[in-house]
Amino acid sequence: MKLTILFGGASFEHEISIVSAITLKEKLSTFTLEFIFCDTNHQFYLIDTTQMKASTFSKGEYKKMPQLQLTHGGFFQKTMFSKTEYKNTVLNLVHGGDGEDGTIAALLDFYSIKYIGPRVEASVFSFDKRYTKYYAEAIGVKTVPYEMLFKNEHANIQTPYPIIIKPASLGSSIGVSIVKDESELDYALDVAFEFDDVVVVEPFLEGVKEYNLAGYKNREGKICFSIVEEPHKEEFLDFEKKYMDFSRSEQVLKADIEDALEKRLQSSFTKVYNNMFEGALIRCDFFVHRDEVLLNEINPIPGSMANYLFEDFAAAIEELSLALPHKKRITTNYEYIHSISSAKGK
Repeated sequence: MKLTILFGGASFEHEISIVSAITLKEKLSTFTLEFIFCDTNHQFYLIDTTQMKASTFSKGEYKKMPQLQLTHGGFFQKTMFSKTEYKNTVLNLVHGGDGEDGTIAALLDFYSIKYIGPRVEASVFSFDKRYTKYYAEAIGVKTVPYEMLFKNEHANIQTPYPIIIKPASLGSSIGVSIVKDESELDYALDVAFEFDDVVVVEPFLEGVKEYNLAGYKNREGKICFSIVEEPHKEEFLDFEKKYMDFSRSEQVLKADIEDALEKRLQSSFTKVYNNMFEGALIRCDFFVHRDEVLLNEINPIPGSMANYLFEDFAAAIEELSLALPHKKRITTNYEYIHSISSAKGK
């Protein structure tokens, strides 16, 4: 299978996207791959597959590689004497802003480029944690109780301590703090507001179990689930630990849980996915607290595409590529303008 991996972008998760792309080079070694890098200035570069390594980007060596532009159905490289087009299916691997906020999805839709990844609407409801809460409530999926704070607003928090402070639109635990009492609050808010103008406040739940489940929908309309993972971690994974975690390529062990709980997790995942995330492979992170399944987060473009949760990740990507939604195109024949012109005798 031929596949173009689009990665980079202008976001706080730029480097994570690079790590993910390097990991997928290994995991999709049976594919014919192209790598297109979007730098922080939104310039696109065709990366030599043999140079898919961290130093290519940290040292700016990518700037010596061919620069690409967008055209209907894909990308192209124009030289003095020729024009080369790249029109494979694109895998959107841009994490954070640009990739997960709907910007890349809108761009690819605009140019009629076939792609694996969340569509604009799905990006909106998963990128901002506030909208994820609204969406979950609308589809009958429970979440952790929360309240919101806006920048320059008095921090009149009602949730009892300990609490978790999160920027509303960032992943990878960037800007996240556990606040155990009021003396730690101001610093945590300062950190979170460095990254976003809105923060989400949640109670820190004691005795919570966490489970991760990924999946996608195939062309028969069936949800194909990964295994359920129970991540083993500290109070929460900070940015550095998650950064290393994104380079995982070995399949993890399936969580030791009862079939009944697995089905409940799959049921919540299905509610989240259906009629919103078609065309994407997503990962949902769930909490189980006092025997209640709670949606913690939707990852519309999970780190390294959650490859480690699938027995045959390459087969999953190939199957998903055959089930991508097609945006309906409007045809215009200018009949209205012609009728006006005829009426005026022009």
